[in-house]
Amino acid sequence: MITITNLHKQFASLEVLKGISMTVEKGKVVVIIGPSGSGKTTLLRCLNALEIPTTGSVQIGEVKLDFSQKVDRSSIPRLRKQTGMVFQSYNLFPHMTALENVMEGPVTVKKENKEQAKTKAAALLAKVGLGDKLDHYPAQLSGGQQQRVGIARALAMDPQVMLFDEPTSALDPELVGEVLKVMKELAMEGMTMVVVTHEMGFAREVADEVIFMDQGVIVEHDSPQKLFNQPREDRTRQFLQHLKS
Repeated sequence: MITITNLHKQFASLEVLKGISMTVEKGKVVVIIGPSGSGKTTLLRCLNALEIPTTGSVQIGEVKLDFSQKVDRSSIPRLRKQTGMVFQSYNLFPHMTALENVMEGPVTVKKENKEQAKTKAAALLAKVGLGDKLDHYPAQLSGGQQQRVGIARALAMDPQVMLFDEPTSALDPELVGEVLKVMKELAMEGMTMVVVTHEMGFAREVADEVIFMDQGVIVEHDSPQKLFNQPREDRTRQFLQHLKS
């Protein structure tokens, strides 16, 4: 479903990604962990070209972009259409209800019929446990509820892949569980997911594969059982030990 080949990303003189190569199979959940500044979020944003890689290629489904040569800007929306992205901050439109927020993409971008989009949006909000909040504005919702609206909004675009950038980091601890529950349900339904998170419990329980990144490279890539219990690399062991202390 996803193939990344020799991906580099440089901001001025700072090289943030240093030759990342990885694949994600259809229906798999890959969790990316690592210290702050390791390049996790930049990698995720390069996947849907929110950040344009310096060199290397990204393929999602049938759409491939090779950034080692000049990329036709008109092809970038085709890559983005393959993905739904959920951010740390909820980025909801404050003047729109939950229902309107979820409808907006399908109506504006995909030109879907408004009534069909409304029906789908209501079903997706029910799916994430917000069937009784359709007419609520973001200011009337908790952080966890807003993030679940964000997940429903991403799903409304019928993505092949869901990308999550630390979706629980802005939430109060008691609200984290309700968002992780929705993500676990998506994983059980076979959604292909790439998740940047500090929630190690989620990584252990839900991930098919865990990637540990540091200083712009993949240090270790393994099953959660092996990576958490028998890490091969000293740097991985140091990071995991630091989490326990």
